[in-house]
Amino acid sequence: MVKKYITSESVTEGHPDKICDQISDAILDELLRQDPNSRVAVECLTTTGIVICAGEVTTKGFVDVQKVVRNTLKDIGYTDPEYGIDCQDAGVLVSIHEQSQNIAIGVDETKEKEQGAGDQGMMFGYATNETPEFMPLPIMLAHKLTQKLAEVRKNKMLSYLGPDGKSQVSVEYEDDKPKRITSIVIAAQHKDIVKEDRVYKDVFERVIKPVCAKLMDSETKIYINATGKFVIGGPEGDTGVTGRKIIADTYGGVGRHGGGCFSGKDATKVDRSGAYAARWVAKNIVAAGFADKCEVQISYCIGIAQPTSINIETFGTAKIPEEKIVEIIKKNFRLTPRWIINMLKLKRPIYKKTAIYGHFGRSDSDFTWEKTDMVALLKKEAGI
Repeated sequence: MVKKYITSESVTEGHPDKICDQISDAILDELLRQDPNSRVAVECLTTTGIVICAGEVTTKGFVDVQKVVRNTLKDIGYTDPEYGIDCQDAGVLVSIHEQSQNIAIGVDETKEKEQGAGDQGMMFGYATNETPEFMPLPIMLAHKLTQKLAEVRKNKMLSYLGPDGKSQVSVEYEDDKPKRITSIVIAAQHKDIVKEDRVYKDVFERVIKPVCAKLMDSETKIYINATGKFVIGGPEGDTGVTGRKIIADTYGGVGRHGGGCFSGKDATKVDRSGAYAARWVAKNIVAAGFADKCEVQISYCIGIAQPTSINIETFGTAKIPEEKIVEIIKKNFRLTPRWIINMLKLKRPIYKKTAIYGHFGRSDSDFTWEKTDMVALLKKEAGI
């Protein structure tokens, strides 16, 4: 019997980095709503009392960035100056300009040339059959904990909680099968008037137990606000920047990551569309029964439509040869930017909701890269 331990973390929508991700994607959504062909690369930074938005855009639309920022802060729950930033009084600075025409030369489609990739780079997708979502268990539990933190705050069950929060879950595996949770870490922002022992008891009963009870035992270690107090949070406690939670956004440290973030980028940027496509491929490979686990790597060159490489890793779990799986992928998934955008319908204004609680493992029908719609075709190709 071989034991190993895997840990993953998640953050709430009020975490400063996630504020920036949501604002970046809200700006993207507003431009796609008006012009589905918008090209967008917008990033944000936030600290006490201020949000700064910068980037490059090519669009026929117009976005009131001030309004988007304030509405996003309001939706998250930053409505009280006590939390260091609020939707009414936050300063908003904007520096957004036209995208480089040098990039457009390679990306624009012509009669002679198919739309090229918006950048170079490698993207990874991953899937495993250890959960119904085809995701690693630790990251799914971490996301469910932060979602629960937000839920009990917004429904006033724990009205003293602030918007900022984090979770971390460590899972023990035996022979590659998840068996038990060894530790849970929660950081929950709260108002100063609430005593620490109440926060501990409430979060344990209202957040941790509903999500994790079945996998906990007497040896599971619980850490809730381990420093004793978490009053100063959000942008007042930590500067936030778009794209700093790429591991929480994906698979929680299981599998590899190409390094590019998703939020604020339209689908011509293969950092986003390529990673979504790689997840779609990996999930369908596992759902088809070709392997218990599958990691897909795709790489691109800026301005070139066809991937420069496609590779898979099944970690010794393949039921048919990996070379055969790659052949099937190449035959049935064209994986050019235009093909991915059309197949996954990526010109829609659906991205703000992807910016929190992970881009993968979600049941929302707008997350088209989560469909297992290619399984029957793949099985036929493999003769299964």
